[in-house]
Amino acid sequence: MEENRIIEKTITFVKHTLKGAEGGHDWFHTQRVFKNAQRIAQSEEVNVLVVALASLLHDIADPKFHNGDESVGPAVAQKFLRSENVGVDTVDHVVNIIKYMSFKNSLEVGQKFNSKELQVVQDADRLDAIGAIGIARTFNYGGFKNRELYNPEITPDLNMSKEEYKNSNAPTINHFYEKLLLLKDQMNTDTGRKLAAERHQFMLDFLQQFYKEWNT
Repeated sequence: MEENRIIEKTITFVKHTLKGAEGGHDWFHTQRVFKNAQRIAQSEEVNVLVVALASLLHDIADPKFHNGDESVGPAVAQKFLRSENVGVDTVDHVVNIIKYMSFKNSLEVGQKFNSKELQVVQDADRLDAIGAIGIARTFNYGGFKNRELYNPEITPDLNMSKEEYKNSNAPTINHFYEKLLLLKDQMNTDTGRKLAAERHQFMLDFLQQFYKEWNT
């Protein structure tokens, strides 16, 4: 089928493009999000091709690694999909998902693009930000940015604007309170909520053990 060919070409493109990427935003992250999205989509009425392509291309050029430029990822995805002669409506939908699905964009005020497909891919991505893998990714990125593990004198900021969130250099532990622990209640789908519950509890258990060891 043509859809399977496009998905396979996209997988090859993403693997090549993300070769050598930071460990929390590499091909294996994308692969996990792709699998999460497929699992969630089974219980939702969605365009499965849009979900597949958006989940595969959602981090093709993460702004964190492009000087904060949020236009790069959507542009790269759009150029690739057009080169594969993907339909205009599908391309536009995928590009809009990539533009609007991130947590930091939820901090903006005003009307945003939304669709059932976006909700599925967003849940899939957020699932990979929590639980054991989410913890590993968080500390991997904190190390990449040379951030403190924890500083009791720097408290989490729960009222950041989008720009403040993007520019934050707070200790890694703060990120749990500023994002990760908030995600369970921001899931869009029933499947996402069910999968998030166990991962959320794992993070709470981890933090309890972390503070116990820190304060010993």
